[in-house]
Amino acid sequence: MVTITTDSTADLTPDLAQKRGIKVIPLSVTLNGKIYRDGLDLTTAQLFSLISQTRQLPTTTAPSVGEFVTFFASFPEVIHLSISAKLSASYQNAMLAAQELGNPHLCVLDTLNLSSGIAWLALKAADLRDQGCSLAEIEGELRAWIPKVRTAFVPETLEYLYKGGRCTAVQALMGSMLKILPIIHVQADGTLGVGEKARGRRQRALQTLLEGFERQLDKVDRGRIFVTHAACPQDAQYLAGEIQRLASPQELIINEAGCVISSHCGPGTIGIIYALK
Repeated sequence: MVTITTDSTADLTPDLAQKRGIKVIPLSVTLNGKIYRDGLDLTTAQLFSLISQTRQLPTTTAPSVGEFVTFFASFPEVIHLSISAKLSASYQNAMLAAQELGNPHLCVLDTLNLSSGIAWLALKAADLRDQGCSLAEIEGELRAWIPKVRTAFVPETLEYLYKGGRCTAVQALMGSMLKILPIIHVQADGTLGVGEKARGRRQRALQTLLEGFERQLDKVDRGRIFVTHAACPQDAQYLAGEIQRLASPQELIINEAGCVISSHCGPGTIGIIYALK
């Protein structure tokens, strides 16, 4: 049977990953000189508490080639779903590990996405595996789905995105005297870009995020939709209720961003992730 693997930036909960038989390799977060494995050594709440105490922003690190070699070596047949190569060295290191191992039944895919955009694809891969699909069939299906996954989120503050350098488009907004909360989209090439701009209160930003989802409603695959948040569970419940009302998806998953993703987007970030038909 094909093993489905991903990295911790997929933000799959341990329970869901275990239930669906998805293996996860962690990235790491470094803060105040100490290294923490994403999803294992530190919760998102603990991360933000440490940031508040130290007044430092963390840095993040991809698994090394050697760590990927060890991770992949125990799986005879595997398909690995990586965070976008434009956002992390994880994909490059996974590819180098695959080349070193020389396993013809090891497939590494760049999802061109992050967070639950990866999780959506990982769960789709698990669905296909459970249906008895071969490695080649799963790979083909996933390559067709990758450009259809949509990830949009709104941060509470632009500081993390700006200082982390993962979304250069926010630089133009940093000097504005207006309270602007942009909707950040994962673009087709796997980079982050600024979409709609909400001015004023946070509720307006959440409404703008929902309106973007609603405009796509006729095209949305209703099978599985995510609401992913960084330490703002009440807003996540609100968005989930609105999505349930609008789309009635078969599966609506609320999950919290892990420490690596949260290190780059900051507390209060929230997003809607889905795929087009």
